[in-house]
Amino acid sequence: MKFVSEPSTTVKMQKMKQRVRWQDPVIRERGIDQTAVVIDDEQTEEPEFSFMVVGDSGTGKHRGESPQRQIAELMLEHREECRFVLHTGDVIYLVGSSEYYLSNFIKPYREFLVGGSEPNKIRYDRMTFNQPFLPVPGNHDYYDLPVVFGALSILSLPIRRLARSRVDLDVGWHGSWQGKAYAKAFLDYLEGISNPEELIRHLDRHYTAQGTQGRCLCYKPSQFTRLPNRYYTFRYGGIDFFAVDSNTFNDPAPLGKDKESVKYRQQLEKRRVAIEREKAEISERFTELNPDDPEQSDQLDDLRTRLEQLEESEHDIDKQLDTSHEPAVDQEQLDWLEHRLVESWNTESVRGRIIYFHHPPYVTEATKWDQAQTLAVRYRLRQVLDNVAKAVGSQAENRAIVDLVLNGHAHCLEYLRTVNTGHADSHINWLVCGGSGYSLRRQRDEGNQLSEVVPEETGKTHLVAESHLFLGRTGSGSDKHRPYSFARIDVKSGTPPKFVVRPIIAERHRSEWSSKSLPSFEMS
Repeated sequence: MKFVSEPSTTVKMQKMKQRVRWQDPVIRERGIDQTAVVIDDEQTEEPEFSFMVVGDSGTGKHRGESPQRQIAELMLEHREECRFVLHTGDVIYLVGSSEYYLSNFIKPYREFLVGGSEPNKIRYDRMTFNQPFLPVPGNHDYYDLPVVFGALSILSLPIRRLARSRVDLDVGWHGSWQGKAYAKAFLDYLEGISNPEELIRHLDRHYTAQGTQGRCLCYKPSQFTRLPNRYYTFRYGGIDFFAVDSNTFNDPAPLGKDKESVKYRQQLEKRRVAIEREKAEISERFTELNPDDPEQSDQLDDLRTRLEQLEESEHDIDKQLDTSHEPAVDQEQLDWLEHRLVESWNTESVRGRIIYFHHPPYVTEATKWDQAQTLAVRYRLRQVLDNVAKAVGSQAENRAIVDLVLNGHAHCLEYLRTVNTGHADSHINWLVCGGSGYSLRRQRDEGNQLSEVVPEETGKTHLVAESHLFLGRTGSGSDKHRPYSFARIDVKSGTPPKFVVRPIIAERHRSEWSSKSLPSFEMS
């Protein structure tokens, strides 16, 4: 039995639509666009502004340490100069459970919340931000816990606390309820309004802004800070931001029946057996190590990280081997993104475009770079951008279709740039910000350049992207470095826009914390 379960793409889409009452007749009658939000802070027209990006943060204290809180404290030093925070997903580990929002989100980010001086009194489904906090869901925000494991988790809780749990997982008795906890925490949860008259009053009170497609939700810091949908768009300083839910278009295409596909399937099955064997060996090692011994505690940390990597690889393999159904693709969302990007290019006042979502199409982190899910997201985003490029034609001459793509999922901070890929995702800046609290990962041994197989020429490859900065776990044993991170991005005036990125680090090394800002670098 799998330790965690993930709802299908179809279920994710259906459940999230229900929660926001997607295209309800009352909503349609009022001409409301449920994918747009306007930030009401009286500064949205200023061409120069700054914002922060965090991701994969949602862990609590482990052995008395909280990397996420270390990052949050550094973020406070930039709060006055930054207009908002983008979160690239995995808000809550391990299974997006509502019972972990207090320890894994509210307390670490308490200064960003109204009433944060008394975090214990803040309900996860009643949070109001005093500064815009704009997330997208990660895969862990959709995960659930099988009933058997939930029961075992509760029964073993006293023992886990007594033993200071060697595995140290943020797991209670249930998971996200198929993303329900995330929806109640961040979205305008209209499903909870059963009275028709109350729904009308709510819409007339909060959907007062005017977007490009009609009325839309008005985001008022310190007053009403809900988002209209799991994917949405907003405009700030002449930049169009597109928040996308990559969890519904990351399923890999099914393996074929040709000779090469059959051979690849056999290789995956062998890899899966080897993974199960290594997981069993790690579980046995857990019982032999003492978490109170510093050196053995470091070994436990390495084993725990390796176990997480194996679980992720196994999950990716299972998705490829699944023949029970044809993988669903959220074409409605991809079409929405395509149409809104074209509209953005046809709007004279827009000078740039930023997309952010969870799964990175390009990354050199050791566990994610060649996953089938990574490639699935790359190819599907690429198709969208290719279609946009055809639609806008010469308008995009000498410019990338998108100025910047922000992602998480890979537990690191990485800056990459694509070269000529042969598609419209060429010459784009990609910033992976997934090292803001959870266990960090290493860069792959194969190096900083990513290549793809040339479809027309079997066996040949061509360069598609190059990594220019990677911050992740390095060293081993007691000399391990863990540079947790977030990014501050300063947007400059002008067209096309220039972005100055400042990586900010809270590093754990030899049981001590230190903080620093790395040299800024400019994207253009």
